[in-house]
Amino acid sequence: MLLLPLFAMQVTDEVDWDVADFALFGAMLVGAGGTFELAARMTGNNAYRAAVGVALAAAFILVWMNLAVGIIGNEENPANLMYGCVLAVGILGAVIARFQPHGMARALVATALAQALVAVIALVAGLGYTFVLTGFFVALWLISAWLFRKALLEPAEQAA
Repeated sequence: MLLLPLFAMQVTDEVDWDVADFALFGAMLVGAGGTFELAARMTGNNAYRAAVGVALAAAFILVWMNLAVGIIGNEENPANLMYGCVLAVGILGAVIARFQPHGMARALVATALAQALVAVIALVAGLGYTFVLTGFFVALWLISAWLFRKALLEPAEQAA
C-alpha cells in the first residue's frame, strides 16, 4: 500500500508526497497492522477479530482522509479536529471496556453517535458536510459494534 502513492506520483501531478508523508503513512500502516495482529493473537474469536479489523479500517480511513484532503472543507480547516474527538470516544470507550466484547460494542455505538454529532455540528455551523461520508463511517462503526455483540455468542476457536 505504501508504494501506491509513489506509483501515483509517477503518473499524475495530483499526488505530491514528500518523505514526511510517506513516513506518516507508513507509521499509520504499522500502527493499524500491529494493533490488529495483537488483537488477533489475544483471541481465537473470529467475530472479535473481524470487529477489530472493521474498527481499525474505519479509524485508518478517517485519519487518512482528514490528513490528506480534510472532510470539512480542506485539510487545514480546524473543524476537522472534531474527528479527533470521534476517535477519542472510541479509544476511551475501548479502554473503559477493557476490550471486552460487550463494552466494545457500546464503545463503537458511542463512536458512531459521535461521528453523527460531528455532521450535525457542521450542518448547524454551516461548515459543509456530506451525508454519504458520514453514513459510511457511522455504518462502519455500527458494523464493528454488531460484530463485537456477535463475538459474545461465538465460541472462541483454538489459536493455531
